[in-house]
Amino acid sequence: MLSGPTRIERPSKVTSAALRTLRIANKGIDALADSFGDAAFSQTFSDLIHQVFALRGRVIITGMGKSGIIARKITATLTSTGTPAMFLHPAEAGHGDLGMITEHDLVLMVTRSGESAELAPIVAYCKRFGIPLACMTSRVTSTAARAADSVLQLPNVREACPNELTPTTSTTLQLVLGDAMAMALIELRGFSADDFYKFHPNGRLGAQLLKVDDLMAKGADVPQVRADATLLDATIEMTRARFGGTAVVDAEHQLLGAFTDGDLRRAITEGGNMDARVGDLMTRAPLTIAPGELASEALRRMQSKSVMMLFVANEGRLEGVIHMHDTLRAGIA
Repeated sequence: MLSGPTRIERPSKVTSAALRTLRIANKGIDALADSFGDAAFSQTFSDLIHQVFALRGRVIITGMGKSGIIARKITATLTSTGTPAMFLHPAEAGHGDLGMITEHDLVLMVTRSGESAELAPIVAYCKRFGIPLACMTSRVTSTAARAADSVLQLPNVREACPNELTPTTSTTLQLVLGDAMAMALIELRGFSADDFYKFHPNGRLGAQLLKVDDLMAKGADVPQVRADATLLDATIEMTRARFGGTAVVDAEHQLLGAFTDGDLRRAITEGGNMDARVGDLMTRAPLTIAPGELASEALRRMQSKSVMMLFVANEGRLEGVIHMHDTLRAGIA
């Protein structure tokens, strides 16, 4: 008989190293959060965010080695959340890539030591042409920091590496501060889920941000009859549209009710005839959704009420219909 998981009483060297890394990283993040309690740091951060927000150009982010990898991630986060940004590799900058920097841009150097020789051409170029230069570093007395117009000083934290050599905690703080910048800019821009979808139209995340209007049937594809239509008329309309139901509307296309296959079966079972008025048998005040709502919300409502479709209405006026199959085909779950 198989037993359950065995509790490890004494952590191995492997798990001890992992836990030590996480705890050191946590201490580093706490130290970074405490930095915002310093008035000078908080003001520098706020001023830089507003400067980026007001840019006519892009944020050019650069860094070498592990810091360069973090700089690429910060670049990706900014661009996907509404702030134009571009990564500039320091080693390529002096071989022609300086040309990507314009007078409308701001350059952000990500460097722990602030002494990477590859940053020198970038610093010189920015100084020569008056390009705003910012630096994210743990050493404010470094060459890069002294050259920068604004400096975001990272806490001088202990690396998790036993030899204090491999960038671990320091790069974690660079990443976290980059995320903090992006989120602050989101707040300033009022960046919405709809804005996010514009930059992420593909993939599962994009599917979750689709609007009802993106998936609903419109115009002649929407089944609809008047309240004085007969059961036969409604049956023909439902068969034509193949949604399993039809909207019941007035002359101004105001939604009065819904009539479904289930309603039809009940009417016939209870002795109804095909000349009966739909208005007498319809479901009044049916469940609806607005065209601007998320399609995922439409799926949630359909599942919660065990229905397969929703009529889409704007201030009571019928605008479309969305079926559960439409949402599932789009990848919404």
